[in-house]
Amino acid sequence: MSQTPFAHAESLRIGTVDFISPDEVKVLLEIDAPESVALNAGGARPFPRVNGYVLLPVDDGYLVGQIEWLSIERSTFPKRRGIQDFGLVDLPYPLRKMSLNPIGTLHKRAGINEQYTFRRGTDAMPSVGAAVLLPTEKQLRSIIESGERRRVRIGTSPLAGDAEVSIDPDRLFGRHLAVLGNTGSGKSCSVAGLIRWSIEAARAQKKSIGEPNARFIILDPNGEYSRAFCGTDSGIQTRIFKVSPKVGELALQVPLWFWNSAEWCSFTQASTKTQKPLLKRALREVKAGRIGAGEFTEQEKKLELRRYLSSTLITIQRDLRSGAIKTDETKFGFRLKAIKSDLEQKKNDFPVHRLIDIQDAIQKALDATFQSFIDKNQKLVEYYRAFTEDQINQIINTLKASLETLGGIIYQEGPDEDVPLPFKGVDLADHLHILSDQENVSQFLDFLISRIRTFLSDRKIDSVVGGSSTVTLDQWLMDYIGSENVTDGQISILDLSLVPTEVVHVVTAVTARMVFEALQRFRKLNHVVLPTVLVMEEAHIFIKRYKDDIENYDAATVCCQVFERIAREGRKFGLGLVLSSQRPSELSPSVLSQCNTFLLHRISNDRDQELIHRLVPDNLRGLLRELPSLPSQNAILLGWASELPVLLKMDDLPKTQQPHSDDPDFWDVWTGKDIEGKIVERKAEWKSIADDWQGK
Repeated sequence: MSQTPFAHAESLRIGTVDFISPDEVKVLLEIDAPESVALNAGGARPFPRVNGYVLLPVDDGYLVGQIEWLSIERSTFPKRRGIQDFGLVDLPYPLRKMSLNPIGTLHKRAGINEQYTFRRGTDAMPSVGAAVLLPTEKQLRSIIESGERRRVRIGTSPLAGDAEVSIDPDRLFGRHLAVLGNTGSGKSCSVAGLIRWSIEAARAQKKSIGEPNARFIILDPNGEYSRAFCGTDSGIQTRIFKVSPKVGELALQVPLWFWNSAEWCSFTQASTKTQKPLLKRALREVKAGRIGAGEFTEQEKKLELRRYLSSTLITIQRDLRSGAIKTDETKFGFRLKAIKSDLEQKKNDFPVHRLIDIQDAIQKALDATFQSFIDKNQKLVEYYRAFTEDQINQIINTLKASLETLGGIIYQEGPDEDVPLPFKGVDLADHLHILSDQENVSQFLDFLISRIRTFLSDRKIDSVVGGSSTVTLDQWLMDYIGSENVTDGQISILDLSLVPTEVVHVVTAVTARMVFEALQRFRKLNHVVLPTVLVMEEAHIFIKRYKDDIENYDAATVCCQVFERIAREGRKFGLGLVLSSQRPSELSPSVLSQCNTFLLHRISNDRDQELIHRLVPDNLRGLLRELPSLPSQNAILLGWASELPVLLKMDDLPKTQQPHSDDPDFWDVWTGKDIEGKIVERKAEWKSIADDWQGK
């Protein structure tokens, strides 16, 4: 005979509310409440269980409580069931209590039998004495399987009868995700799984219309992800970039002319007072066309001349406004002399653009202010007196007249030195040497120039940052971010494992910044965003916290600052960030604070645990205590992408689709056999390794 609704509800009752506050509910369990297995909820289920769920009736629904702790305390009086128990002899009796964290409200759907919806937060709290109920199987699944747009399945919840845990990619990737946990806890497999399952779900939704227009860029410092996405059974087309590519792989190239002034200054460790201003000036003038960057068409040559004259005009106007023509007249005079010398080389190629008028105006100003004398060492010393505004205005007018014949002045967006225009590294070093002589500061720039020349002479570094004549900006963006409709694959893997240590932070920073700025410009021109996900593995190496009071930032600091900017602004331009790290306490607080979703694997370090407790906004004291004991492949999902904090077991990935992060098989190699009885060989053929190392 079936139970009445009231009898069924009474059978699910396990206790009453004994204490209540906004963030905690204490419950006194009934004497006959289940002790280890609950059979009255529609099926055998472990109860009571830490981090499990119970219901408290409120208004038109149920308050969902997550069990934080259970305890037994000795009581002088037993808990009585009713008036019939009075008169019995009172004997000491254990009372069971438990503490709950209120996490949300479960409402029954109108007109639909046994269908519920869950939402975070609550409008009403129960009172002392209110009943505490076990959730039924359907109620438990409604809690875990809550939320709209549950598009991608990622695992199951062992605390809710293996209910399916699915996420909305818009929430997961749109507001940044941090995957944190100790090495060997399953982080890399989780990241690979999230990418794979998202693409496969999108492909299933599109059916036969075409491949998903998805874009994932993985910065892989350990070379783990190539195996996960390039196998024969992978089913996902991938572009793999390496320092020494094999068949089917592409050469990793991040040309040095992509670098902005901050990245150049951090890499060369340029000092603030003298080296940094001249390095920026050299970059600006080299990119403006002062130094030839290869063979150009006639139209490209005119554009280079136009850029050069525009840069020259802007610089002279700035010096006029700042008063440098009178306060730093000698340096200004030598700069004018260098400009006249440059125009001498250009006027033969461009006879119709009135460059000789500019030279004449400069020569008149130089002749009027030039002075010289013989010093005590019998050396000729040349210098210039203060220039007048009329003299400089004549030069400015001739520059404007020449620019009119070329189409007018070009105002670059942002500083000229940060625009990615092609040039050769050797030209930058040569031009810096010329500037050091002009400004009479050779003693301050010689070491900087030497560092740049040494860096350029390294063959392995040049293979990554060279290629100024073979790489174009549009082709690089197409290769690394993906072509139209990503016909060449949805995933770009940048294997950074063999990138020289000296440039790995700069290469990472430049790549991330170029992707971010490209998406900025995409939105500006198209008025819509191009959703892209940037994955940073071993994030604690590249997004490491730094001190704000450092005067000269190194390459690691500049790299961190790039990711801080992406974390703050990336969402507005369609760029999602996924961080994977085993040391969250070493990560930049600015980046972590911008992550709205966390996937937490096993974390045993006490400093890392303290950081997680501070970052997580939810009332999750009990749930986060499981972090040190989580088995591999298990994790806690919480934040924006999940309706409620949930403990889940990630879905399995076949061995061929897992990143190459296996633990070393010491015993199998020592004994020569693996667990399946197959022979395991490891031949140490060092000759081939040495040849590869030495580039033979």
